[in-house]
Amino acid sequence: MLRSRFFLKVYAVYVGLILLAIAVVGALVAQKVEQRAQESIQQYLADQAALVRELSSPAFGRSSSPSLHDRLRALGGSIGARLTVIRADGVVIADSQESPSAMDNHARRPEVLVALSEGYGTATRFSETVGATMMYVALSVREGGQLLGYVRASLPLAAIEKQTDSLRAIVGLGGGVAALVALPLGLFLARRLVRPLTLMTAVAESMVQGNYDERLDITGKDEVGQLAHTLNRMAESARDRVEAISTDRNKLLTILGSMVEGVIAVDRDGIVLHMNAGAARLLAAEAEECLGKGIREVTRVHDIRDAIDKAMREGTEVQGELRLATLQSHRVVEMRASPLRNGEGTLVGAVVVLDDVSALRRLETVRRDFVMNMSHELKTPITAIRMLAETLIGDKKMGSKTRKRFLSKIRDQSTRLSSIVTDLLALARLESENAVLDTELVDLRDVVLTSIRPLLPDTAEEGPTVTTVAPDAPISVLGDDEALGQATRNLLENALKYTPNDGRVWVRLRSEEGRAVVEVEDTGIGIAPRDQLRIFERFYRVDKARSRELGGTGLGLSIVKHIALAHEGTVTVESRVGDGATFRLVLPLASSPA
Repeated sequence: MLRSRFFLKVYAVYVGLILLAIAVVGALVAQKVEQRAQESIQQYLADQAALVRELSSPAFGRSSSPSLHDRLRALGGSIGARLTVIRADGVVIADSQESPSAMDNHARRPEVLVALSEGYGTATRFSETVGATMMYVALSVREGGQLLGYVRASLPLAAIEKQTDSLRAIVGLGGGVAALVALPLGLFLARRLVRPLTLMTAVAESMVQGNYDERLDITGKDEVGQLAHTLNRMAESARDRVEAISTDRNKLLTILGSMVEGVIAVDRDGIVLHMNAGAARLLAAEAEECLGKGIREVTRVHDIRDAIDKAMREGTEVQGELRLATLQSHRVVEMRASPLRNGEGTLVGAVVVLDDVSALRRLETVRRDFVMNMSHELKTPITAIRMLAETLIGDKKMGSKTRKRFLSKIRDQSTRLSSIVTDLLALARLESENAVLDTELVDLRDVVLTSIRPLLPDTAEEGPTVTTVAPDAPISVLGDDEALGQATRNLLENALKYTPNDGRVWVRLRSEEGRAVVEVEDTGIGIAPRDQLRIFERFYRVDKARSRELGGTGLGLSIVKHIALAHEGTVTVESRVGDGATFRLVLPLASSPA
C-alpha cells in the first residue's frame, strides 16, 4: 500500500495541509503573542513612567537633581528599565544609566513630541547614547495646565525579543507536538481511505483478467462501502453476462462447426473472423490458419470475393452458384453472401454460406437419366406390342405362320416388359426407406448353389462352362435368402450374357477376414474402365444392342448393388476389355452365438 501513488498523494496532501495549518496557526499565534508581549511591556513601561512622574515632580524647577538621579539609578536597576526625567525645554535632568550632562537635548525625540501633544508617547528606535534599539514610553508632566517636562521609561528590544523568542519557542514546541500527533493519525486515516480503493483496484484488475469470483469484504455504510457493494454486484452481473455470452458463443460455434454448409464471416476490411470446418473443407484450407487473414489470401475463387464485396457495398444478399475444381472431383456450390450488421444496424462485415450441392446435382442427373431411360425401355416393348397387335387386327388375310411369328414377338415383348416392371418394383422396394428385409441366419452356400442351379446350361453347346467352388464348412450370414439369391442370379446371368459359348464362368464362395465373398468371374468381352464407374447405375448398358438382344433390362447390377448395401456389404468389379470381368459381392459374416 505504501507504494500506492494515490496513497502517497493523499498522505502528501494531508501532511502539507497539517504542516501549513501548523505554520499559519503558529505564525499567527506567535505574532499575537509578540503583539501582546509588546503591549504588556509597553504598559509596564507606562506604569514605571507614571511612578517616576510622581517621584520627579519637585525636581522640574532645577537644572539638575543629584538626589533624583541617584534614586532613578537605584529604581532602574531594580526594575531592569532605563528611566529618564526631561524638562519642558528638552534638557535631561536625571537618568538611571547615563550622566544628564553628557546627554543631548531630548525635545525633538519622537516619543517626547507625541507626549507633548497627546500626553502619552511611545517609539521604538536606535539609541545613540546606549547604542541599542530601544522601546520608549514618555509621559508629559503638567501642573495647573502648565507643562513642566517629561518622564520616560525604556527597555532594550533585545530583552523584548528574548521574551518573544521564548514565546515563539513555546508555540513552535506546541506545533511540533501537534504535528507528531497529527502525522501518524493522518497515516492511519490515509491508509484507511486508500485500502478499500486498493482492494477495489485489485478486484477490477482481476475482472479485467477474466476472474469474476473476487469479492470485496467492505461493509461500511458510507460512500466507499456503497461503491464496494456496487462493484460486487457489477462483478456478479458481469460474470453472469460473460457466462451467458460464452454459452451462446459455444453453442454458436458448435452449430457452425457441425453445419455441413461452409460459413465464412469477415469484417469490413475483408479480414476473416470465422471459418467453420465445412468452408475449410470446400476451400481446401485450414480454418485456424485463415483467421486474421484477408479473404483474398484465403481463397482465389473470385466469385466468393466478389459476392462479399457486393454484399457489403450494396447492403443486400447476393446469391450465386459456382464450381470448385479439385484434383479429386468437381464440386457444385450454392453461395449466399449477406451483409453483417451490429445491434445498431451499422454494417460491420459480411457472412457467406457455401452449400455443396454436388450430390444433389448428381441425383438430379441420375433421376433425369432414369426417367429418360425408363421411358425409353418401357416405350420400346409397348410400341412393339401395339404395332404387332394393330398389324394382326388390320391384316385379315395374314397367314398362320406369320400370325404365329407376330404372336411370338408379342409374347417376347410382354415378357421383357414384365421383367422390367418386376426389376423396377424390386429396385423400388430396396430403395424404400420403409423397406424391411426378412433377415435370418442363412448358410450362403445353400443360397448360392440353389439360386444358380436353374441357370446352369445343360450342354456345352448351350453356353459357357460354369464352375462352382464352395468350401465344405458353412458360411453363415445374417440376411434375406431371397434377396441374396437374386443378387447371385443377376451376377451369373450377367456373366453368361457377355461370355461366348466356348468361354468359362467361375462362381466362387469363400470367407476371409470375417467377411463372406461371392465371386463371379468370366472370360467374356470385358468392361472398359470408363464403363466400370457406371455399370451399377439403372439402365446403363455397356453394349446396348447386345443387352436388348439378350433380353436384359439394364437393372440387374443396380439391384445387386442395393442388395449389397441393404446387407451392409459391397459389390465391386475388376475387368479389362477382352479379358473378361470379375464381380465380388462382399458381406459381413454372422457373429458366432455366445
